[in-house]
Amino acid sequence: MTTVHGVIETPVFMNVGTAAAIKGAVSTQDLKAIGTQVQLSNTYHLHVRPGDKLIKELGGLHKFMVWDRPILTDSGGFQVFSLADLRKIKEEGVSFRSHIDGRKIFMGPEESMQIQSNLGSTIAMAFDECPPALAERKYVEDSVARTTRWLYRCKDEMDRLNALPDTVNKDQLLFGINQGAVFADIRRDHARQIAELDLPGYAIGGLAVGETHEQMYEMLDVTVPELPRDKPIYLMGVGTPQNILEAVERGVDFFDCVYPSRNGRHGHVYTKDGKMNLFNAKYEKDMRPISEGCGCPACAGGYSRAYIRHLMKAKEMLGMRFCVLHNLYFYNHLMEDIRDALDNDSFAEFKKSALDRMNG
Repeated sequence: MTTVHGVIETPVFMNVGTAAAIKGAVSTQDLKAIGTQVQLSNTYHLHVRPGDKLIKELGGLHKFMVWDRPILTDSGGFQVFSLADLRKIKEEGVSFRSHIDGRKIFMGPEESMQIQSNLGSTIAMAFDECPPALAERKYVEDSVARTTRWLYRCKDEMDRLNALPDTVNKDQLLFGINQGAVFADIRRDHARQIAELDLPGYAIGGLAVGETHEQMYEMLDVTVPELPRDKPIYLMGVGTPQNILEAVERGVDFFDCVYPSRNGRHGHVYTKDGKMNLFNAKYEKDMRPISEGCGCPACAGGYSRAYIRHLMKAKEMLGMRFCVLHNLYFYNHLMEDIRDALDNDSFAEFKKSALDRMNG
């Protein structure tokens, strides 16, 4: 996918830097060194702190965080879901209270587009409501219909903003979001409706929020075929390496998830043979790297499981940093291996062998 901030090779995993930084003391130079293509930041969090108008004044998010590759900003819609106790949804948009200082915030399609335009991200996500996966059918139908109306408003507002003289990124791209919980017919119909808008890309939202993996894969099976084949498809908030392999097979191009950084901060590290918990006593005297042959700064630098375990137990920031860097490197290079397998028409064999090892 070609963007104003460079070409994105797909399938791609986007490294999640919610507040314009990856948690775990990881710099943008680190991100480049471990093969990161796209960095994802959060509209709601940056609006609350330090403020999107301040970031615009300072030259936009790319300049602010010293990153010259693509950035995707999510719309704030997921916070509408996750801050359920603090919000009220109406046709105009959503009123909710800041999780930081309790002040009242209103966000609708226009406000979300304005904030993302101020940030100047490469890809902006449409403002949507993410209904709970197991919500009742009538609620989901009403919610999805409103999300569709909001998408039209997002598109109109982005077209207006991209035409203004002082816009940070006049080439900002809009992705629409498919919703529908676990109702196959609602998902399918919604995908057909939003496909008519001919947007630069489409996301599938509202999965990995409480349904089973099998339900998620069923929803992909019915939804992906209804979306344009020549546009990237983004499965939001997913997931484990196993989820990614299954979703790529079903036609998904973009992924993001907090797992690699969050798990890394707790000493859980990913390898081709599955996940390891470095807090386990068996690693106390283990002088091997986390993963033999891994090119991440921790493994390639010669740091052992025993040393990193010691750092984590001593609550030294370096231990957390090594684990996060390793996990992000693992995810980025899993995607590289997937792209190579697709190019070589060997994805089915690659997927089977990767899953056999991980689940072994």
